[in-house]
Amino acid sequence: MKQIIAMGGGGFSMEPDNPLLDRYILKQAISKQPKICFIPTASGDADGYITKFYTFFEKQICVPSHLSLFKPHVKDIEAFLLSQDILYVGGGNTKNLLVLWKEWGLDQVMKKAWEQGIVLAGISAGAICWFEEGVTDSFGDELHALDCLGFLPGSSCPHFDGEDKRRSAYHDLIDSGHMQPGIALDDGAAVHYVDDSMKVVVSSRKEAYAYKVERLQVDEERLETIYLGNEKENT
Repeated sequence: MKQIIAMGGGGFSMEPDNPLLDRYILKQAISKQPKICFIPTASGDADGYITKFYTFFEKQICVPSHLSLFKPHVKDIEAFLLSQDILYVGGGNTKNLLVLWKEWGLDQVMKKAWEQGIVLAGISAGAICWFEEGVTDSFGDELHALDCLGFLPGSSCPHFDGEDKRRSAYHDLIDSGHMQPGIALDDGAAVHYVDDSMKVVVSSRKEAYAYKVERLQVDEERLETIYLGNEKENT
């Protein structure tokens, strides 16, 4: 079973006092004490980002680690990543992430991991990278379409409610034909794919949602979203 969990925003870096999305990710692994590796390439392997990861996950029932490309500490990267249960990709500059992954061969390693059933997860840049296309600010202040890995069909836009220009930019890109239709994600919302199909949308906040955005003069459909804070959803 191939799994990808894409978060528009949230998690340990944006909602340090709200563990719902990160704990949801941990629950998707087969292991009762999953090995979870943080990949902060998009942030330039920022030390503070890595520290935040360990601050949260060292308190959970898991075995946390990270992979740095700027300060390599693993000799056989492929073997290291394929030994994990979860690969968690951080936010930042998606263009830089994709360029560096291709240079290091991580794009192919990620595909192997996905096909072998390792859970792939990520936030912002670490969410849109799995789709065919994503909305990114990697090139500066303006938002652009970016070709991504293509594991998942269509396009994706993170921070749909968290940044003023995201919604209008995504609409314009789709309506103009510069981007395929796809999925938009509020901060705090995550879409969980099994194989190539959407399984469920979950959220860490009651008001966070995902949306299916189509072309025809931009038709936006809010998807059914399960709030993870409901006790009945956590039993």
